[in-house]
Amino acid sequence: MRLPHRIAAIAALSFLFAGAAHAVTVGAVEILGLDEDMTNNVRVSLSLVDAAGQEVSGRRMGYLVRAAEDETREALEPFGFYSPVIEVERSRENGSVSVTIRVDAGEPVRVRNADIAIIGEGGQDRYLQSDLDDFTPSPGAIFNHADYEDSKIRISRRLTERGYFDADFSSRRVEVTRAQNAADIELVWTSGRRYDMGPTRFEQTRPIIRDELLERLVYWDEGDYYHQGRIDRLRTSLARLDYFGDIEIRPEPDAAIDGRVPVNVKLTPAKRNIYTAGLSYGTDSGAGVRLGAERRYVNSRGHKALAQLDYAQKRKTLTLQYRIPAFAWRDGWYTISAQGYDEQTDYIDTRRIELVGSRSGQYSPQVDLVASLHVLRERWAYPTRDEAADPATPLAYRYATFTFPSVRAEYVNVDDRIFPTSGAGGSLVLRSGLEGAGSDASFAQLHARASTFKGMGENGRLILRAEAGYTWTSALVDMPPSLRFYAGGDRSIRGYEWREVGPRITRYEEDEDGVLRETGYLATGARNVVTASVEYERYFFGDWGAAVFVDSGSAFDSTSPDWHTGVGIGARWRSPVGPLKLDIARGLDDPDSPFTVGLSIGAEF
Repeated sequence: MRLPHRIAAIAALSFLFAGAAHAVTVGAVEILGLDEDMTNNVRVSLSLVDAAGQEVSGRRMGYLVRAAEDETREALEPFGFYSPVIEVERSRENGSVSVTIRVDAGEPVRVRNADIAIIGEGGQDRYLQSDLDDFTPSPGAIFNHADYEDSKIRISRRLTERGYFDADFSSRRVEVTRAQNAADIELVWTSGRRYDMGPTRFEQTRPIIRDELLERLVYWDEGDYYHQGRIDRLRTSLARLDYFGDIEIRPEPDAAIDGRVPVNVKLTPAKRNIYTAGLSYGTDSGAGVRLGAERRYVNSRGHKALAQLDYAQKRKTLTLQYRIPAFAWRDGWYTISAQGYDEQTDYIDTRRIELVGSRSGQYSPQVDLVASLHVLRERWAYPTRDEAADPATPLAYRYATFTFPSVRAEYVNVDDRIFPTSGAGGSLVLRSGLEGAGSDASFAQLHARASTFKGMGENGRLILRAEAGYTWTSALVDMPPSLRFYAGGDRSIRGYEWREVGPRITRYEEDEDGVLRETGYLATGARNVVTASVEYERYFFGDWGAAVFVDSGSAFDSTSPDWHTGVGIGARWRSPVGPLKLDIARGLDDPDSPFTVGLSIGAEF
């Protein structure tokens, strides 16, 4: 029987008002009895949480509460808990319904049997066997789904990395017996044959480098066993050359002939010339400008050229460099460089020219080595009392010529070179010259630096630094400033000016009445140096944070250092190119010492 239009409208309005009268707002959802990870997984699985703050009908609310038990149960299974006891309680206040879910996770399901194997040639591979031995969860352990999936994916990926391209599962089964809280795993791969390295073909979208030069980076022979690590090393070597903006290396197992996988390398050249420009300012050097020009590839043999000029009011540096790729022993460079340096400050009057020939190479992923030969010609003078009294008196210059070999080793093993929170790094330099063999004095010098980083929670890190240097010579007076050690400044002992700590001579200036007065000291450089630093950083607002630090050390000629200690605080910003640090510090050795302000930016290594 059809209702008249007016009666139907009244019935519809009555239904809507009835639904609105029974509508409720979904309130807070509280989960009790679980650890943080399980609580978070339950929370993201609940439809109640998705509906929080929404107004729903009473019928819908009832459904959400009933579904909460099943959703909680399913959310706990990935952690190995299949038989939890769950109580869902709801309370209503002012039209809002809050829900409390109390959970007793119960006994976990543990692995009873685990049949994990690789059938075929891969079963004899010791690296794959090691992965099988490390498979988790192992018998007796809680059947955690995430651990199971991670182990399964790791072995599948390792099969591909080691050239078993035909590998597939022959059995993949997990049975959970809830009544016995037991899980039985059966996971078996059939590896198939192991493929070998085939021909490597280079394709340059625009030819800039001879193929025969690039082929020298392929350190394997065709027919050697396939391994993804070989491809990764080739990619790293090509990237270190810095000729190409895009490097695409594509193994093609589907095109293998007689089990040999061809490797196609597609290279897109980078911009040939790089120009840089910037402004600089230093309290000692004054305002300046920095200019640079680099040619990534001079010719098809891959040679490089670089020119840099740092021109400030009181300090000027010009560097010219020419590099040739080297492949014997280790990938690296033969480098010839020349540098001119001129400094005319209140601290010193010095000029030098240095020629360097070097061979660099990567010894391991963590260690780089450089062997070099230096030819140094230097002139220097420190203003004396007499020279300060009479500006017309010429400075008493000293001259030195040194020819010496040097070896440098750099070690870096950190989680992130720009902003490390774990690991360590450092450098070791050894150089020596012999009087009568191109040097004005015999000497040997050892200089070491080390840094270690440790994360402290999610937003903090502890940084420890140390430095030690020692010079063996019987003619320290003949050693030029560039071969001496200094301490003080932003990267040494904060709270002291650059080069302030160490052997010094008194500095004089004439006042308005023509009277000479002491105005400070000039550091002359030392035979030895020792510094150490402890710093703690904490980030409070994303990439913005603060630091506190203590630095101590000395540059000294005697057997015992004259320790200087500085303390300070700083602001930090994690920029894309490395931390920006603004530090305010004060030395503790002089009650009247002023505060120093230091600003630096750049990667830690």
